[in-house]
Amino acid sequence: MSERGSTTTIDKAADLDPEVDESAAEGKSDVGSSDTEPEVRVRRWGSVVGISVIAAVVAISLSMAAVFGWKLHEARAVDSAAAAALDAARQYAVTLTSVSSDSLDQNFAAVLDGATGEFKDMYSQSSEQLKQLLVDNKAAAQGVVIDAGIKSATATEVEVLLFIDQTVSNTVAPDPRIDRSRVVMTMNLVDGRWLAGKVDLP
Repeated sequence: MSERGSTTTIDKAADLDPEVDESAAEGKSDVGSSDTEPEVRVRRWGSVVGISVIAAVVAISLSMAAVFGWKLHEARAVDSAAAAALDAARQYAVTLTSVSSDSLDQNFAAVLDGATGEFKDMYSQSSEQLKQLLVDNKAAAQGVVIDAGIKSATATEVEVLLFIDQTVSNTVAPDPRIDRSRVVMTMNLVDGRWLAGKVDLP
């Protein structure tokens, strides 16, 4: 009887002891947290890596967009320059190949006004001799651009190929004749104007 009574008393005391239950619960809690910590760390690391990758992709995309935008802007600028230079070259070719002995001063002034650089220097140096030759022969000429196209172009320099028919008459050959020529004209952008810097007959 005494042994059974003591056993029952010990069991009840254990059930009623809160410290025993708390220590057991803490033991279980510690085991669970130690198991989940590596998993939490992996998830956090994965999130960091994911954000870094997204940021890198966005940065690359923005850089590519900026480069593409600049190239597109540059291409449009060159296209615009080529069109303007081509129009100026066509008009200047008519000015250059049209002359009358009755209005030489105006003709030469117009040619020099549309020229620059090497070609302007060359034309200025030879203008007086050329004027005298035209006066002596009572020469007259009228140029017409048959066709023209762009050979090369940048935003400030455009090379234009022109096909020109020039009707010419003088005292030696009073009946007008047509001279056909091919001209390569280099147009330079100077103070907002397209001027002929070089004129070649290839």
